Amino acid sequence: MKKMIAMLLALTMVLALAACGGSAPAEYKLGMGITLNMDSSDTNNAQVDATVAAVVLDKDNKIVACQIDCAQNKMDVTDGAVAADATFLSKYEKGDDYNMVKFSDATLEWYQQADNFEQYCIGKTADEILGIATTVNDEGHTVATDETLYASVSISISDFQEAVAKACNDEQGMSFSTADTFTLGLAINSTADESTAATADADGVVKMYSEFGAVVLGSDGKILAALTDATQPQITINTAGEIVETKFNGTKRELKEGYNMVAFSDATHEWYEQAASFVAYAVGKTPAELESTETTVNEEGHHVVADETLYASVSISVDGMINVLVKAAGNAK
Repeated sequence: MKKMIAMLLALTMVLALAACGGSAPAEYKLGMGITLNMDSSDTNNAQVDATVAAVVLDKDNKIVACQIDCAQNKMDVTDGAVAADATFLSKYEKGDDYNMVKFSDATLEWYQQADNFEQYCIGKTADEILGIATTVNDEGHTVATDETLYASVSISISDFQEAVAKACNDEQGMSFSTADTFTLGLAINSTADESTAATADADGVVKMYSEFGAVVLGSDGKILAALTDATQPQITINTAGEIVETKFNGTKRELKEGYNMVAFSDATHEWYEQAASFVAYAVGKTPAELESTETTVNEEGHHVVADETLYASVSISVDGMINVLVKAAGNAK
């Protein structure tokens, strides 16, 4: 009788744990990858195309969540003029207004095709994404040869493949664990306010800089993992609006010590280290709590954290990081 009672109690405990969702937390990793080119820049037009992917991998390095977007930033530089106050929307943010269907043979808009490629990635590894069979079409674009995939993703997928693979292999990714459901969000913010026009004395420089943020949200609305990165491509132009030079050495995270923040400022940590410290600070907070981080304006005019303990590891301006991470959280799906 005692054995039977013990067995019944054990069974009751198992059922209670199952009913309460008492399964062990699973291990995951958030990664981000960015691929950038300025190949479309030409006389009178400066253009930067930066494709970004955020992925969540399971313990077997298979993709369980994926988000993709692209900062296609363009500026008219006729006669060497620049628009430092230019505003930019990502391809995903433009939605139907990107007008792919209207001005091409496509039957789906860019954001819809990006959604379809994201779904195709689920359950696959980086090698499998890179191994997707492709062909170059009549327009010179690298498209999928698989008819089923091509039916829902007829645009060039080479940048998608590269960005997703880089995200999967992100050595600076953030690990997290949860037994609950979660969502993944991605965002881009771009500005051109540091751009300078060409003059008779000096070439101009178009600086269409972008900040990227990826956030994993738990079912309770709190941040489980986050990453941020930034690109600072430069396009030099002359007074004829011609492209003199393009320059991009890598994202701030990719450059690591090569970004030279410590060498050329009072900082004691490089940008990638400070960014890692800030996203670690974001974990466990709601987007609203992150947005409410107390800041102060320093002598250089930068918004830095007011908390002395956090400032010891994050002394750079944080308003851009906060904005893009909160925006990413709002895009989580």
